[in-house]
Amino acid sequence: MSVDVVAVGAHPDDVELGIGGLVCKLAQRGRRVGILDLSRGEMSTRGSVDERVEEAAEAARILGVTRRDNAELPDGTLANTDDQRRRVIQWIRTLRPQMLLVPMEGDRHPDHGAAYHLVRDANYFSGLVQIDTGQRPHRTPWVYYYHPYYDGATSPQILIDVSEQFETKLAALKAHKSQFYNPEYPGEATLISSEAFWDSIRVRAAYWGTRIHAAYGEPLHAEGPIGLEFPPGLEPRP
Repeated sequence: MSVDVVAVGAHPDDVELGIGGLVCKLAQRGRRVGILDLSRGEMSTRGSVDERVEEAAEAARILGVTRRDNAELPDGTLANTDDQRRRVIQWIRTLRPQMLLVPMEGDRHPDHGAAYHLVRDANYFSGLVQIDTGQRPHRTPWVYYYHPYYDGATSPQILIDVSEQFETKLAALKAHKSQFYNPEYPGEATLISSEAFWDSIRVRAAYWGTRIHAAYGEPLHAEGPIGLEFPPGLEPRP
């Protein structure tokens, strides 16, 4: 089953944290959106793999995505190796998206930077006929990047207004009840399970929203300039 957009996360919850509002907005606009988690999050301090599978499925339902898959690569040791690239190539050729949304390098977790290099290179090699996976080659033409945790030193080229989708994003994050702020969960405390981190999600989105005169926003990064036929707001009249 092909999709229009694949949002890639190194772990189950990265997509929701970084671009949950955008994913929801795309689904609401009729786009077929898939989430591909590269690992099962088995190295997490809190939550078992089985718990995280259930949480990820519920979050996907809340966001309205078409499908959610897991590449089952090793959590904590994601790397841009031939074996891991081939696994990602198989998923790109299966899902055949026109757009990839991928973690950006320079984020807090080392797996996020590894995912950036791994998926970017896998997408290129996925277009080569000589790499035989028993599938037709496919290279996704549009690739954008996001930070799950922190926004890094470089300014984003794109800011998406997710004001109408922001509460749905929070609901999807709350579905990951073993990971984020949840006083009822008995697991050991972590940075992302703290109340301060939870509050920062809204603050961060509000900051980016103010840059585009919106309540909440989510940033995206691109490699190189983005071509437009006309400046936004000056499109030809019908």
